[in-house]
Amino acid sequence: METTRASTAKGAADNQGTDNGAESLVKTLLACGVDTCFANPGTSEMHFVAALDRIPGMRCVLGLFEGVVTGAADGYARMADKPAATLLHCGPGLANGLANLHNARRANTPVVNIVGDQATYHRPLDAPLTADTEGWARPVSVWTRTAQRADQVGADAAAAVQAARTAPGGVATLILPSDVCWEPGGRVAEPLPDIPAPRVSPDAIDAAARILRSGQPTLLVLAGAALRQTPLADAHRIAAATDARLITPMSNARVTRGRGLLAIERIPYVGDAARARLAGIRHVILIGAPTPVTFFAYPGKSARPYPEDAQIHVLARPEQDLADALARLADAVGAATAPPAPTVAQAAVTPAKGAVTSEAVAQTLTALLPEHAVVIEESISFGRAFYPGTVHAAPHDWLQLTGGAIGEGLPLAVGAAVAVPDRRVIALQADGSGMYTVQSLWTMARERLDVTVVVLANRKYAILLGELAGVGANPGKTALDMLDIGNPDLDWVSIAAGMGVEGARAADMETFADLFATANRRKGPFLIELVI
Repeated sequence: METTRASTAKGAADNQGTDNGAESLVKTLLACGVDTCFANPGTSEMHFVAALDRIPGMRCVLGLFEGVVTGAADGYARMADKPAATLLHCGPGLANGLANLHNARRANTPVVNIVGDQATYHRPLDAPLTADTEGWARPVSVWTRTAQRADQVGADAAAAVQAARTAPGGVATLILPSDVCWEPGGRVAEPLPDIPAPRVSPDAIDAAARILRSGQPTLLVLAGAALRQTPLADAHRIAAATDARLITPMSNARVTRGRGLLAIERIPYVGDAARARLAGIRHVILIGAPTPVTFFAYPGKSARPYPEDAQIHVLARPEQDLADALARLADAVGAATAPPAPTVAQAAVTPAKGAVTSEAVAQTLTALLPEHAVVIEESISFGRAFYPGTVHAAPHDWLQLTGGAIGEGLPLAVGAAVAVPDRRVIALQADGSGMYTVQSLWTMARERLDVTVVVLANRKYAILLGELAGVGANPGKTALDMLDIGNPDLDWVSIAAGMGVEGARAADMETFADLFATANRRKGPFLIELVI
């Protein structure tokens, strides 16, 4: 990729000053290695769209809603380990995509978020789409800038890519007034160097090693890049040498896992279950993870999923080199090689039969998951058994929405499938949250993406029924009606067909297993409505 970036920049540099702002933007993005753009453009972005047509090399993927665009860019970068660009229309278009930019921010995902805007001289007239675009972008962005002149657009784009790629990664928002795009004088910028993640200090390593050698019950909380195969193996070395426990937050950007790989459990969603699981812990050491907290507050209950008297320590912040920190800590505690992962022969696991349960689905996934699949989990309530129950499935990556803003599962599947076209993507999607970004199915069909969508159709916001009890509410018919998405029932097979995706319905595990196996052998998308 570095050779391509350098040659593209050199070739483009011969044309300095002859492009308009939009053309210099596209050429600079390509020079910086950003070659995929998820888009939902409008009038203010027409010169960017025209530049994409004239300049080869950028793959353009259309989403019919901005939440699809931003969620797809998130999924793409998680699997490609480099940013995609988005193209959004003015402040309201950005607003439509904010929920999944929030999820991307929580995942530390690199995204170059391009937002068109009113021409600089038109903005003071307060036309209907005028908004505080920068103000809306800042809370989800690590870097925000509004381009002021055509000859600065290329440099702004290179700075945006650098900011997005700087550890741990983040959303860099570049706002482009339309006249800055159409004015001549654009100058293509060369890529800016990547900023290496800083190493953890020796003092931090020594402090963590002392805690681990103390013999007191210690919990290592891993997130981000620490959940890839090599650093996770180093964490297991540490655990084996010190009796420390390993855990990861409930929701993660990407976990490498499966048969033959070392596993890590998640903090349970339910606070009472989490506190029971972590009872007795005296020290919590964070490696790229925030201090654990329950998803919501509940009357009379702690917001901490760990004991109140446990001490919190930070080994490595998200922006630091997590893999290096774990390797050095493993050496500091005298850890030997990682213990072997427990194995179960795939032939020993057979698809489940009978009624549809969370455990039965997990068993069938373990038996039938394709090698090196990418699993997108937005199963909300029904899928509590999926993650622990698939530890012996074929090797795969497991992605979740990280910010709690529902409706990202299907867009994540779009982006992941674009990023790794040689791997099957499995989207385990709750029906209620799936309706937030159902337009993703159209993009899957248009791009012929290899995605198997499993819609978990319980026809209710089931998680909220549990939350009603958790906060001590006493619901009546009106409240319960707000949590019911039946009457009429959603017909996911028909919805998928209307978007160009073939589908079928399963109401028992035998039918599900047959459909799932068939879907994963074929090209293109397929949807299974699993009635639960």
